[in-house]
Amino acid sequence: MKKNIYILAIGLVAQLTVYSPGYAQKKTGAAKTGTTSPAKKTDGQLIPNDPNVKIGKLSNGLTYYIRKNTEPKNRAELYLATSIGSLMENDDQRGLAHFTEHMAFNGSKDFPKNEMIDYLQKAGVRFGADLNAYTSFNQTVYQLPIPTDSAAVFKSGFKILANWAGKISMDGEEIDKERGVIIEEDRQRGKNAQERMQKQMLPLILKGSRYENRIPIGKIDLLQNFTHDKIRNFYKDWYRPNLQAVIAVGDFEVNEVEQLIKQNFSDLANPANPRPRLTYDLPDNKEPLVKIITDPEQPYNVAQVMYKHRGGVVKTTADLKKSLMYSMINSMLGARLQEILQKGNAPFLVAQSSYGPFQGGLVPNINAFQTVVVSNSGATLEKAITAGLAENERVNKFGFLPSEIEIAKKNITAANEKRMKEKDKTPSSSFVQKYLNNFLEGSSIASTEYSYNLTKKTLEEISLADLNALAKTLITKDNQIILVMAPEKEKASLPTEAQLLATLKNAGNGITPYVDNTINKPLLDKKPAAGKIVSEKKIDAVGATELTLSNGIKVLLKPTDFKNDQIIFSSFSKGGTSLASNSDFRSAELVSLIPESGVGEFNPSNLNKLLAGNTANAGAYVSDLYQGFSGSASPKDLETAFQLVYAYATKPRKDVEIFNKNMSDYKVILANKNASPSSVFADTVQAVMASYHERGMPMNLSDLDKISLDKAFEFYKDRFADLGEQTFVIVGAFNVDAIKPLIETYIASLPSAGKKQNFADNGVKAPVGKISKTVYKGLEDKAAVQLYLHGDYDFSQENNVQLDALNEALKIKILERLREKESGVYSPNVSLSINKEPNPHYYFTISFSCAPANVEKLIAAALDEVNKIKQSGASVDDLTKFKSEEQRQTELSLRDNGFWLGYLSSSIKNGEPMDMVFQQPKLLEKVTVESTKAAANKYLNENNYLRFVLVPQK
Repeated sequence: MKKNIYILAIGLVAQLTVYSPGYAQKKTGAAKTGTTSPAKKTDGQLIPNDPNVKIGKLSNGLTYYIRKNTEPKNRAELYLATSIGSLMENDDQRGLAHFTEHMAFNGSKDFPKNEMIDYLQKAGVRFGADLNAYTSFNQTVYQLPIPTDSAAVFKSGFKILANWAGKISMDGEEIDKERGVIIEEDRQRGKNAQERMQKQMLPLILKGSRYENRIPIGKIDLLQNFTHDKIRNFYKDWYRPNLQAVIAVGDFEVNEVEQLIKQNFSDLANPANPRPRLTYDLPDNKEPLVKIITDPEQPYNVAQVMYKHRGGVVKTTADLKKSLMYSMINSMLGARLQEILQKGNAPFLVAQSSYGPFQGGLVPNINAFQTVVVSNSGATLEKAITAGLAENERVNKFGFLPSEIEIAKKNITAANEKRMKEKDKTPSSSFVQKYLNNFLEGSSIASTEYSYNLTKKTLEEISLADLNALAKTLITKDNQIILVMAPEKEKASLPTEAQLLATLKNAGNGITPYVDNTINKPLLDKKPAAGKIVSEKKIDAVGATELTLSNGIKVLLKPTDFKNDQIIFSSFSKGGTSLASNSDFRSAELVSLIPESGVGEFNPSNLNKLLAGNTANAGAYVSDLYQGFSGSASPKDLETAFQLVYAYATKPRKDVEIFNKNMSDYKVILANKNASPSSVFADTVQAVMASYHERGMPMNLSDLDKISLDKAFEFYKDRFADLGEQTFVIVGAFNVDAIKPLIETYIASLPSAGKKQNFADNGVKAPVGKISKTVYKGLEDKAAVQLYLHGDYDFSQENNVQLDALNEALKIKILERLREKESGVYSPNVSLSINKEPNPHYYFTISFSCAPANVEKLIAAALDEVNKIKQSGASVDDLTKFKSEEQRQTELSLRDNGFWLGYLSSSIKNGEPMDMVFQQPKLLEKVTVESTKAAANKYLNENNYLRFVLVPQK
């Protein structure tokens, strides 16, 4: 089990986005429907729409976008977009736009109650993972990926969209049942330090706008008590065809789909006296807005400085040019900050500066130049802010260098070339997002060819003077915002508002021009002495070829046509950190810092510069039981990826500055992690699940004293000194004969000593018996529950399929019981984890958040569902859903490079036949009501039952 230090580090970066629309899974801009603003004069030429998408409008005003696309085969993406959201709510409807989205899945004219979800699950469509929706300030969007090889199911997809568009039942009993679910959604997503700080921050950054009082989740007291007519009126007023669009992209015939849209949507009518669809703005602020917010559970000192700008979407060639220039500025400024972060004396833990949508797209047509820094204490926050802003001022005063611009252009060119090569393999979901943005924002829909040529031409036209002139516009004298979020304990040491304003004014004092430290050397001084391919074997069952190399390494090659410009690979051999002694385990655990420090003479920044414009990516890893390499590249850059593999194996880099910076960061993370209730809870679960074994315990501050760079480096070298037992799996767009010389040069030449190696079983195991742990931590009325049922078992694909079926049946029943019947949770999770090594073991986990008062009731309900499956087995309907979903997901997986890379690697590790995936239909046939009953009684064994509960502190 990975240590929580890494989870905390990820959380630290995540805090750099202060706010995002909390009840929108995706962020897009505002609709322009209903605006009366005069058309603005545009520069450049309008970008023409892609002729491959058919755009039309019904007589009732509904817009539609239709495109034939065969990736993935036999699938379509159907979307219903409505250009309304929480901004359209009356004062007594706050939260009902989002509530309406929920009601769309709780009964409609043609699909009463939960029949829609039931029908789609039986067709192999997964609720949540596939079938979903989101609500934001300006929009509500429903998504339905659906198979097209069943005419009946495909046609039903359009009926479902039409039911969402104008035929939701709004049954009073269903409305009342859903109140608890939405309140639990608010509890699950919020009730934490971030939400408490947002409630103080949003009135400042949204001051004077309607956004301030229309957060999508709404008002909890209103959600509990609104009368049914309020939500019915909202639906009647705003769900109307002239504010809606149907988007269909997939493997179908365009004319047939157009007729299906006309048949299902033409009878929808607009209100006789429609309410005007207004647009809302965010006022300017002449004086800086400053806010310092503290919270007892906030773990880090974070500061954000923003300069708001009026912006828009890309509609013209001039817009595209400016968009490319902003992208280049962001990448070049980011590279400079990364160089600073690699230094042991870096003034901040994390720093980011970029130009883009204001607060992640919070308000349409408002952008911002934003700088975020994280410091190790309140006392050092002012210094961190100064350092971050100084880089902005350095660019403002001295501009960028020609060498930096060359790198930025190379990287954009490489991405542009790759998109063009993959034009006929673009997934349908990518096109959907473009059409959504066109309907909701008015952005252009350029064809891949047009976009490629325009981007190529525009990049040639962008000059150093252009970029530096645009960079000078980023820092403005008005529309400034400064936010600080810090732990309550740091309050006394934080800079004052006056000091923050002075920092903003004086950050550029004494700065000097940037110096480029590019190393002008090749990655490898010379090619290694090539080895040989000593044997070759065809594995026709999976279309693969196995090579054995002169150094003992085996290479499994599977060429595919799933992508035109993608090759991915990974390798493994036994050992990993399991071979480190207990005294050196902590050093070995952080061995990842070695490949993260670069390779040879190249630190990460220099390596990025060297690889500018090259799609090659590769690295080394050491996990608990294995070590090896992974990477990817376009076919033209595969040699570079293999060179990286050779360099990581033979020229590892020991960088004291990068190591010291990481140790300093870890100290801050570990010193503050107990402020977070979820972190304390995770640490408790981890410790108990490892039976308090020293190698499975969460890392703490004292552990850092045990970590040695020299030991980590030596352990890394030891793990890669003898690679003769490595197995490489390479999948993608290559020719077997053409790739062989590269394999002989860079893989057959890897060091090998001919030793036999294995991993060690260090005895880190979950405890047996019944254990219950309650953690009292947190200020809010919020609880978290994790229940584990686990044990040893015989690892086989037949047993694994039975476990999977049991997991899926339990998942369905837990959702129905805890969410639909009890209305006590938002999204309960049931998961299955299985391991073969070092000992075959399975874990069933049931987890959810809820009100503390409901913990015991909901745990009892969950265990009741477990017992029902043990008594009766899974229902026939639930097994139909499981088998359909498995079949549909397998169909997609078999056309995916990533699936084959993971599947073939696992098959080899587990010693299983590589063609087992094709035996899945036969294995599924063995899944019956009786087999799941037997599996439930065997594996859902409450003799090994672990119960963990997090509740607020007493």
